[in-house]
Amino acid sequence: MTDKKNVLVFRALPEDQLARLQAAHHVTVADPRKEPEAFGAALGTANGLIGSSYNIDAALLDAAPQLKVISSVSVGIDNYPLAELHKRGIVLCHTPDVLTETVADTVFAILMATQRRVVELSNLVREGRWTKNIGEEFFGTDVHGKTLGVLGFGRIGQAVARRAALGFGMPVLYHSRRPVDLAAQAPELQGRATHTPLDELLSRSDIVLAMLPLTDATRGMIDAGFFARMKPGASFINGGRGATVNEAALLHALDHGTLRAAGLDVFAKEPLPADSPLRTHPRVTPLPHIGSATHETRHAMAELATTNLLQVLAGEKPTAPYDTAAA
Repeated sequence: MTDKKNVLVFRALPEDQLARLQAAHHVTVADPRKEPEAFGAALGTANGLIGSSYNIDAALLDAAPQLKVISSVSVGIDNYPLAELHKRGIVLCHTPDVLTETVADTVFAILMATQRRVVELSNLVREGRWTKNIGEEFFGTDVHGKTLGVLGFGRIGQAVARRAALGFGMPVLYHSRRPVDLAAQAPELQGRATHTPLDELLSRSDIVLAMLPLTDATRGMIDAGFFARMKPGASFINGGRGATVNEAALLHALDHGTLRAAGLDVFAKEPLPADSPLRTHPRVTPLPHIGSATHETRHAMAELATTNLLQVLAGEKPTAPYDTAAA
């Protein structure tokens, strides 16, 4: 290829995907968290960026006047200034679909662990405190047959609903801006998942699952009023974005309200600060944001992100663009 571009990799890629980029373009690998000077030096001539988990803002874009595309190794686009990208004509790509089933596996795993107190009781054994048959103080709560309420019914929400309805006989209520055409998108959920007003969903669900994106409308929307409207004794699971939850309100609902338990893969600040009460709360099952963290899925994400970047730099339409105009 004669028309080689400058690509800046700001988070490590698998070797085979890095090799794809190096075969086609001039590539600099510089993680801004570890090599800020090298990263800054490469920005000035970068035509394409690829990576994840780093906040891109207008000032950074100012330092990259030749930038044409950012390919994020993620589905979420929280770290990118969508309006600025649209204004500057910079293409943003992401990696939907390839992680749907894996994240749904994780979400259902934390749901199961929360209901059956798996982590807490495993620690009981590990720490030598299992000295007799457990009593009611350690009993969990059934999952099968319970009502699941899902906030946000996109690909992952639907995948979790399939596991719940088809595998565990759980009635599913969901709330989204508009009803999903189940006949077209998820025919196996017809008659098993019902679009429901939010207040009704909260009052009827035994387990409420949040799979919400982070937007101005959803930031902090899961607040004290939200938890107060939940069915007494229900559990809350968050597999979407941490900042959609008011964590102080969550803790209050656990300690002073009727919320039974919470399972969290995401937090407002990550990694979770050492002094956060959520880290050690006896009725919180926390995970370190592992939704898509399997060998197979992380590689598939990197492969799609690399493909997206190569396509844009070749003047082609990317497989998975994000519509920044809709921001």
